[in-house]
Amino acid sequence: MIVTGMNISILWHILFYCRNAIFAPQYAIMNQPVKLIECPRDAMQGWKHFIPTPQKVEYLNALLQVGFDTLDCGSFVSPKAIPQMADTAAVIPQLDLSHSKTKLLTIIANERGAGDAVVFDQVSYLGFPFSVSETFQQRNTNSSIGESLERVEEIQNLCIKTGKQLVVYISMGFGNPYGDPYSPEIVFEWVDKMVAMDIGIISLADTVGVATPEQVHSITKYLVDTLPDTEIGVHLHSTPFNQQAKLEAAVQAGCGRFDGALKGIGGCPMADDELVGNMNTEWMIPYFEQQGLLPALNKEALQRCSALADKIFIS
Repeated sequence: MIVTGMNISILWHILFYCRNAIFAPQYAIMNQPVKLIECPRDAMQGWKHFIPTPQKVEYLNALLQVGFDTLDCGSFVSPKAIPQMADTAAVIPQLDLSHSKTKLLTIIANERGAGDAVVFDQVSYLGFPFSVSETFQQRNTNSSIGESLERVEEIQNLCIKTGKQLVVYISMGFGNPYGDPYSPEIVFEWVDKMVAMDIGIISLADTVGVATPEQVHSITKYLVDTLPDTEIGVHLHSTPFNQQAKLEAAVQAGCGRFDGALKGIGGCPMADDELVGNMNTEWMIPYFEQQGLLPALNKEALQRCSALADKIFIS
């Protein structure tokens, strides 16, 4: 059964006003293992100097040995817009998946990029950034929200034909710095349209780090509760000051999919603002382990990746 945009809005008001939808510590922490998505692409894409292709390959192959659920490894977008990712097509064939259960995800922004991505058997997921901010959608994909919705439909059809799975990131999912209209209802209405296209994975992106823990909890919990057949994730950007509160809020909301990046590096260069880093995977891992929420990882491989990241991401 598909929940309509209007019903989602009505249900949200009922949920918000008739129960405590704000994060509170008494909510029981879920006991199902979470999926940890490592995002070196997000860490690399805004880096000021070009990272040589062999160095990217070495780093990504090392990450494939850790045991992450998914590796966001590159993007098929305009090389003029994101020159750091211009070599993704050269990187992917050099990745060794033979001894890894980790799946690969690449970011795309239009049908052309999707067409480039689906030819690679190694790629399982295509990720599309769909912003609920008109300003950011134009900056990030050079298209309006309406045009982007049409793109999502075409890309979803392509994914179905080629055996891939589309992940839609709801960019600016907790607010935006541009003064564009924003409310939880706007988020829910756009998510509803994605669900109507049978898109099974939706990740709420705090693109510039404006989310409060209360927002993370209430919006995530509402979607988790009302869309039980849809995998709801979070892609949070945060400073060390509030990263734990945001992460705990998402866990308490029942979120089962979390994006992060080693060293907490990252941010979207198309936001045209000071970048707020990703959640630091090296901090997230012990947190999830303490809660009993994370499958076993290869810690020796993780240490090697951390050392490689230190070499790659130098100022």
